[in-house]
Amino acid sequence: MIELHSMEVLEEMKAAGSFVSATLTALKEHAAVGVDLLELNALAHDLIRERGATSCYLDYAPSFGSGPFGHVLCTSVNDAVLHGLPHPYQLRDGDLLTLDFAASVDGWVADSAISFVVGTPSPEDLELIELTERALEKAISVAVVGNKIGDISYAIGSVAREAGLKVNKQFGGHGVGRTMHGEPFVANDGRPGRGFPLQPGLVIAIEPWFMRGTDKLKVADDGWTLHSANGSRTAHSEHTIAITEDGPLVLTQRGI
Repeated sequence: MIELHSMEVLEEMKAAGSFVSATLTALKEHAAVGVDLLELNALAHDLIRERGATSCYLDYAPSFGSGPFGHVLCTSVNDAVLHGLPHPYQLRDGDLLTLDFAASVDGWVADSAISFVVGTPSPEDLELIELTERALEKAISVAVVGNKIGDISYAIGSVAREAGLKVNKQFGGHGVGRTMHGEPFVANDGRPGRGFPLQPGLVIAIEPWFMRGTDKLKVADDGWTLHSANGSRTAHSEHTIAITEDGPLVLTQRGI
């Protein structure tokens, strides 16, 4: 079921968005060469407890994973792009790290992801990250009343195609509310003018994620972490936004 929320509820959801945004900022600042992925997960867990928030991941056991997830943070490194299960791994110079984090505050959820390079970046990695960020910005710009879900999907896919990238549509954005994953599904490519009409009060996570040279995934032995099938680098950017009469409201905007 697709839910539409009142402006009063959107105001309440800002608390979750701010917390998720602040947590990702703190985690990025802490990430450095030699820091273990489990240390990042522990820091996120501490911040959840301090805020009185609730993790969306700990007991999460969807059909596509080997659940329950058992951690509060997704940590995907280099050729891993989604659902990275934290494990004993010390970050190395040049690692491309994606952090995906979702939490509930006062019963409302926000979901966001960032990719960045630890230590010395390569131009190719920075370009890939920038492509996901550009796709996210373009998708948000068309998330307005009167457009449709397909317009968002097409905006993401057009950025990928212009860069010569293939697009996987198996995993993408989704509705957000009392739970982390709801309707509608927001694929990372599609046809403009198709799909559910964007209406005031709709809250969705938009999450472009790209891989070089492939649109195929492979599942790690942990049953969760998804890697590019060809071992290429990956990147992922995500915001939770609300559709309003005044335009898209980015609930997980960083730096505010």
